[in-house]
Amino acid sequence: MKAQRILVGLVVVLLLVTGCGGRTGPGTEETAVAQTATSGDFGDLKGVCGTGKPSGTPAQGVTATEIKVGVFTDMGFTKNSEFVDAAKVFTSWCNAAGGINGRKIVTDTRDAKLMEVRQRMLDSCREDFALVGGGAALDGLGTKERLSCLLPDFPGQISQQQNVQSDLQYNASASAYVNYFQYTGYYHWLLKEAYPGSAGAVGMINGDSPVTKVLGDKFSEAMIAGGANFVYNDLYPASGVADWTPYAQAIKSKGVKGLMFLGDWRQLTKLEDVLTGMDYKLDWIDANNNAYNRSFLDTAGKSLSFQNNLADLGGTVPAESPTSSPATQQLLDLYKKYAPQADITMPTLRAFSAWLLFAKSAASCGDQLTRACLIAAAGKETAWTGGGLNAPNVVADREVPPKCFNVVQASAQGWKPADFKPNQGEFRCDVPAFRYTGSYDRPLTLADVGKSLSDVK
Repeated sequence: MKAQRILVGLVVVLLLVTGCGGRTGPGTEETAVAQTATSGDFGDLKGVCGTGKPSGTPAQGVTATEIKVGVFTDMGFTKNSEFVDAAKVFTSWCNAAGGINGRKIVTDTRDAKLMEVRQRMLDSCREDFALVGGGAALDGLGTKERLSCLLPDFPGQISQQQNVQSDLQYNASASAYVNYFQYTGYYHWLLKEAYPGSAGAVGMINGDSPVTKVLGDKFSEAMIAGGANFVYNDLYPASGVADWTPYAQAIKSKGVKGLMFLGDWRQLTKLEDVLTGMDYKLDWIDANNNAYNRSFLDTAGKSLSFQNNLADLGGTVPAESPTSSPATQQLLDLYKKYAPQADITMPTLRAFSAWLLFAKSAASCGDQLTRACLIAAAGKETAWTGGGLNAPNVVADREVPPKCFNVVQASAQGWKPADFKPNQGEFRCDVPAFRYTGSYDRPLTLADVGKSLSDVK
């Protein structure tokens, strides 16, 4: 049982950056019109899906009638079906509109159950045309196999350093960077503008795992370069903490004013409960977008009004702002139609953008849908927004730093946009770039497995 608890702790810590909290979208019956189900348009994207008269079998997983794609998940371990739900919603809508040039999308759920990433990747290598809209906590365990079989990946989530921006990976939203700190704009706003008095007294608590401690190292490097002075830096057991009192006492005794919490939001609510009981209020707590969910709001209790919980959504339109984004409203309507009981989470918002990128790229190939055509089309997207779901993103270039961010704040009334001075719709797009100078694991490349782009057919 102890090993199982450690694994549970490990997976929730691993998913901290991209977030894995549940939330139900606020779509209305009035907007869930029949047009949503039958039109191949999404947001400002025209003809993403549609009819056609395809023929032949131009690639593995592609026949005259269907396209087989794999969807990675850890659902068998986490019991979280967000990626499978996103696949169901997107493919139901797209297939109702005619599929991709007449070919229906068929999904293969690749359930890694945390530890079976390599096995499921080998399965996908044998059968699928591409991977779309999924994710696994230990995704680095299958990157070598994916590259060896030249399998394109349009992920909903990426976790480990070996996989972040690896070759043949096409990221629809700015979810992770290998060379650049993705939260520079957020922390610049926190420390230089919103709460400048906190810069000299920053604290960090990170999950104690060999896999995730590198995230703490990266955060520390970037934060110190940005002017933060750490007065407290600690680890907590990946399996969880029974009593957070010693941590809370240390935070108070060190005079921490701003706290970065890199881990499971359930553990954070326990820590905040102790801090609030001690009547110790910080200037801010970075709950990270792992906490961007209804369950965090329900669990935080009185701390929700006492502490100042913030999260950077990294340039993704929040579900609470559908009126400002027709694409977000359309997504909410589609979930209401095809998966009304499903939660809409940060990973599913990103997964939906990934599905759109895949579909648009595949549709541009016409009847002769090959992997070479698919990745060439995806790689040309230099301002991808998912029809309006996220800030413009350069899909394939790992040397382009993040440019936009947006911040939400937890309250007793729910999550709401913080006063972060957006200058481009929902987002603020004046992020100063920070490139890491430390030595960290690098993403795997085709050259690492003796391949090149010319091998992709």
